Amino acid sequence: MTQDAILLMGGSGAIGLLTAQALRAARPEVPLLIGGRDGAKAQATADRLGNAEGVAIDAHAQDLGLGDRRVSAVAVFYSDARLLGLNYAKARGLPHLGISSGIYEVAPEVAVHMNNPGASAIVLGYEWLVGATTVATLTSAKPFARLDSISIGALVDEDDGGGPAVAEDFERLARMMPAALALCDGAYVWQSGDDARSRFHAIDGTPVEAKGFSSIDIVGLAAATGARNVRFDLATGVTSSRRRGEAKSTEIIIELEGEDRQGMPLRKRHAGFHPGGAAPLTALGTSMILERLVGLDGMAPTAPGLYFPYQILDHERYVRRLEDAGGRILELEPLA
Repeated sequence: MTQDAILLMGGSGAIGLLTAQALRAARPEVPLLIGGRDGAKAQATADRLGNAEGVAIDAHAQDLGLGDRRVSAVAVFYSDARLLGLNYAKARGLPHLGISSGIYEVAPEVAVHMNNPGASAIVLGYEWLVGATTVATLTSAKPFARLDSISIGALVDEDDGGGPAVAEDFERLARMMPAALALCDGAYVWQSGDDARSRFHAIDGTPVEAKGFSSIDIVGLAAATGARNVRFDLATGVTSSRRRGEAKSTEIIIELEGEDRQGMPLRKRHAGFHPGGAAPLTALGTSMILERLVGLDGMAPTAPGLYFPYQILDHERYVRRLEDAGGRILELEPLA
């Protein structure tokens, strides 16, 4: 059977290119469309990948300037304020994955889905590093019969730039969301000032000053686990690997509190780790979601619906692929 191409809008950027490379490594037979504003740049990227074509995205055309090219799924790697990729995908019944929106920008995508919920699958892919936090948290939470509290601390190495689109995303989100969303005793609150400041400990135990971040992971994990307290804190600094004299990495510290299956208090502390930094970990989740949406794993393509990444990803397969890349979900000693 001939496989239609996966369209990567922004496929020449840092995260888009890494995702294309991950897809190419896992599924060399799948054609890719590398879309961007600069057609020549997109084609140069496509030439490097092989079995790919570069296309200039026309922001004023309903077909994005793609004409009759056949597409199987759409992924967008930048802030798509006009919903060009989403509307293109929805009109053709194609699955869609966007990874750059903030939690306050969910409404347009939800509205498009609600007006035609049976058209295609839409993935709200702006969990931190596209599933890395939620999959690691849900995997680490298996010993709990009841989960009361989830605290996430994401540490990005100060040398881990991530590309222009990532920088634009953070600038936009910081400007639009000066307060941070958190779940406190079952109520969603917006924290600012001292309430939004926090501290967590890196993998090697070093304390890190952090600030609350309004990640969609908060609402997803609260809904999935029933926890009444969920917060997400973000810090930029030196990661544990670089403190040891090695290359930069990325760390996600996960602290859980609740009860075990015997009704006894239980505390756990884990870390998600990737030796390549934030971008390769983002590309891992993005590429695996696209594989699942299109059915490249041998199962039927994902049914129409509105999804978080952790609902699409096969958690055990994700952990295996993470380990193949040198990453890990580590169990750490709980803090006193």
